[in-house]
Amino acid sequence: MFRSRVATLGVAALVLTACGGNSAEAPQKKTELTLYNDKGAWTKYFDEMGALSKQQIGLGMKPTGYTDSAQYQAFIKASFRTKVKPDLFTWQTGGMLEEVVKQKQVADTTAIWQEAIKAGDLSQDLLPYYTVGGKQYCVPMNVAYWGMFYNKQIFDKYGLKPPQTWDDLVATAETLKKNGVKAFYHTSVLFSFVWFEQLMAGTDPDLYDRLATGKAKYTDPGVVQVMERWKQLIDAGYFINPGDKTDPGDVLKNGKAAMVSFGSWFNTSMTTRDMKAGTDYDFFVIPNVNPALPKTSMIFESGPLCSLAKAADPEAGQKYLKWWTTAQAQEKWATSRGDVSANPKVTIDDKALGTVTKDAGSGKYRLVNRYFEATPPPVLTAALDGFSKFVTEPGTYKEVLETIQKAADEYWSTHQ
Repeated sequence: MFRSRVATLGVAALVLTACGGNSAEAPQKKTELTLYNDKGAWTKYFDEMGALSKQQIGLGMKPTGYTDSAQYQAFIKASFRTKVKPDLFTWQTGGMLEEVVKQKQVADTTAIWQEAIKAGDLSQDLLPYYTVGGKQYCVPMNVAYWGMFYNKQIFDKYGLKPPQTWDDLVATAETLKKNGVKAFYHTSVLFSFVWFEQLMAGTDPDLYDRLATGKAKYTDPGVVQVMERWKQLIDAGYFINPGDKTDPGDVLKNGKAAMVSFGSWFNTSMTTRDMKAGTDYDFFVIPNVNPALPKTSMIFESGPLCSLAKAADPEAGQKYLKWWTTAQAQEKWATSRGDVSANPKVTIDDKALGTVTKDAGSGKYRLVNRYFEATPPPVLTAALDGFSKFVTEPGTYKEVLETIQKAADEYWSTHQ
C-alpha cells in the first residue's frame, strides 16, 4: 500500500505509546483494541471505524500508524517476543503471512471466513490468499486493483483518451513528451517494482507466476526482454526523475507527471486533495503489452487485518475481525476513502473503480498477485534493491537480474 516516505514516528516513540494495557500475561476483557498499521496516512479513517465499531458492537479501536514499512515490520516481529503486543495489526499476504503463521503468532480465522462466504460478505476468490496449511488467517483489510490514474485536464488539453492498446499508451506518452509533459511517475524507493510487475504480467503472466514460485529464472530470455522494454521507456524520457521525493498524489495533481500507476487505494490520495473523479482525474486499466493474451492482466492485492493468537483478549480480536467483514462496516470503510471493498455487497460510488471492481469479480481480467506479495521475502528484498538501482542506472539491467537470481537460487534451494 502507498506509504509516505517520511517516517513521522520512530520505533522508540511507538514502543512507548504501546506500553500499558497490552500485556498478554493475564486474560483481559477489552472494550477498546489497539490496531497497529503501516498506513499512518489513514489514521483518520481508522479512527472513524473505531467510533463505528464502538457504536455497533461495543468494541472500540485505536490506531497507531507507521509511515515507514521496514520500521513497522521490525516492530511487529519484535512485539511477538515482548509484552508489548498489538491486539490487531495489518500485514501482507504471500510469504510474509506464511512466515508469521508458522511462528504460531496469528489467530486462526477459518470460522470467520466460512461464515462470511456463506453470508456473501467475502468472495471465495480471496480465500487462497489467506490460506496457510489449509486454514485461514486474518481477514481482508482491503482489496485493490491496479491500473493507471491520470490527470484528466492534461489529457483533455492534448486531446488524449484512455489507451485501448499498449501501442496507444506509448503513443500517448510520446505526445505528452512532445508537449513537455512527463508521462509516467516512478520511484527508486519501495515501489520500484511497479513497472516490472506490470510489464511482466502484460507480456507473459505465466512466466510471471513461474518466477514467483521458483520455476523460472530472472535471467531467462523473457525476463531480460521485459527489462529491455522497460529500459526503452526510460531512455525515451517518459518518466520523471525516480529520485523525486514529491508525493505521487501531488505529482498527479500538479501535473509533474500525467499518469501514476497504483492500486485503487491511491484514489484516497486524490479525494484527500479535493480532486474530483471524472473531472480532475480518472482511471483506466493498463492494456497488455502482448495483444495476443486471452485476457487483460490486472495486478491485484489484498492486505490482511490480523489478530494475535496470544493476544490480551483473543475473543475481542475475533469479534472485531468478524465485524470488519460485514457490509455495515465495509460500506463505511470503502466510501470514506473513496476505494473499493472486499465485501461484494458494497456499492462503489466512483464510476471507473466501480466498473473495474464489477469486471474483475466477473472474470473479465486475469488477476495477477502483486509482486510484493507474490515474491518470497528474501528474493523481494534483492529485487527491490535491484529495481531501485535499475531505474537510476538503466544500463545495469543484466547485472540487476543476475543479482536477484542469485538470491532466488539461494532461497529456492531450501524451499522447493
